[in-house]
Amino acid sequence: MLTPTPSEPRAKGRRRLSLRPRRLLTDDAFQRVAGAPRLPGNRLRVLRDARENYPAWIAAIESARRTVHLEMYIVHNDGAGRRFRDLLAEKARSGVEVRVLYDWFGSLRLIGSGMWKPLVAAGAAVRAASPPSLDGPLGWISRDHRKLLTVDGTLAFISGLCIGDAWLGDLERGLARWRDTGVQFWGPAVADAEAAFAAAWALAGRPLAPEEVPRREDIPPAGDVAMRVIATSPDTAGLYRMDLLIAAAARQRLWLTDAYFMATVSYRQALAAAARDGVDVRLLVPHASDIEWIANVSRTMYRSLLEAGVRIFEWNGPMVHAKTAVADGRWTRVGSTNLNLSSWIGNWELDVAIEDAGVAKEMEAMYLEDLEGATEIVLTRRRKVRPERSAGHAERAAGGSTSRVLAETARMGSVVGAAVRGHRALGRPEASSLVTMAVVLLALALIAILLPRTVAYTLGGLLAATAAFLLVRGLRLRFGPDPAESDDAAAGDSDV
Repeated sequence: MLTPTPSEPRAKGRRRLSLRPRRLLTDDAFQRVAGAPRLPGNRLRVLRDARENYPAWIAAIESARRTVHLEMYIVHNDGAGRRFRDLLAEKARSGVEVRVLYDWFGSLRLIGSGMWKPLVAAGAAVRAASPPSLDGPLGWISRDHRKLLTVDGTLAFISGLCIGDAWLGDLERGLARWRDTGVQFWGPAVADAEAAFAAAWALAGRPLAPEEVPRREDIPPAGDVAMRVIATSPDTAGLYRMDLLIAAAARQRLWLTDAYFMATVSYRQALAAAARDGVDVRLLVPHASDIEWIANVSRTMYRSLLEAGVRIFEWNGPMVHAKTAVADGRWTRVGSTNLNLSSWIGNWELDVAIEDAGVAKEMEAMYLEDLEGATEIVLTRRRKVRPERSAGHAERAAGGSTSRVLAETARMGSVVGAAVRGHRALGRPEASSLVTMAVVLLALALIAILLPRTVAYTLGGLLAATAAFLLVRGLRLRFGPDPAESDDAAAGDSDV
């Protein structure tokens, strides 16, 4: 917990609070904002990159005797993807219940590839999450962005890793592996991971029988780690509330790693306020990203954070894909949620919040190692944002998936608003966003001027299609069977 103790140092100028009311408030607040109970009695192992995660996943699948459940945003049809597919098929042929839920959009390249045919032929059940349908015309916008593997209801993995060769790298060709983080755990918390999978599985077809989902009381304690399994969906914002609470509650350190940083104004203000209050706030993000425009938009947010005292580092390798946080040497978060609107309120995500000093110490040591491979971004005397070239600054004292398209529009809109209204200074990092937005607006303006009928017909077609989707949905709900009274979703067990 982030509850202060009498011996814990306090930031300068901070008013002293009585311990007992603060402790009670913190316990209640964590429970309410996360929507997930604190579960003691777990054993947990932190796994770094694919070099530790993939072998652990493979060993766990090979040991399976009853069930293997895989929920994955992206599975590539490459060496890594086919290796896992073939291993799952082997377990299915041996009588293990293998269920795979992949995201339709995240794994879009698999359509027509025949990737899943050997697995289905072996007897496994494969489903796609959130494919386009008449029942939900915009449902495909929200993604199943989770990365979950469970085995026999006794072991679970939650991480930021998808399945593909990029996470492995290719040392012979000089390609470093992607930087990512996951956890492996045993104990009562596995029941919550299995429940998260069961809920997502039911959205894509026939639900699991109740007896197939383990209960917490059925799983004996395996260690002394307390943790929460936070499963979010487009109609919840538990992880967002949790992140805001941690930013407000941290009293010494808050170290963040994020792959696609496009945080809301509220969250950026929370980080800035913590830094101004003396908290050592650090943010590690990619320099080279697999989605470059997100990295460019992220840079437009650097200035206000740097001015508040947040330290920002860019990873020097090919990609940092981890989504982690560690606060005050006591609290850790690892999972699939990025610090952007798409993850916080638009997708199905899965994270663990760990309240254990030993795990936090390990994560802090790993973070400091990562900073050795990163470049710090600083403000110059002229208040310009630039990389700090010296490698010796990593340990300097502190002081200084709605859809991704919608999220980027909101972020770039902030930059455009700043340029038009002049309410804050803009620098070189904002230039690419302004130029990009200007080109897009100019192109749209020319299309509207030169081809007004095309614009009108396109808009009319979109409105008509939306109306048709809503009409079909309404008629089905009005005259069809009541979904709330049916335990059987009409979809089949396989969607390939």
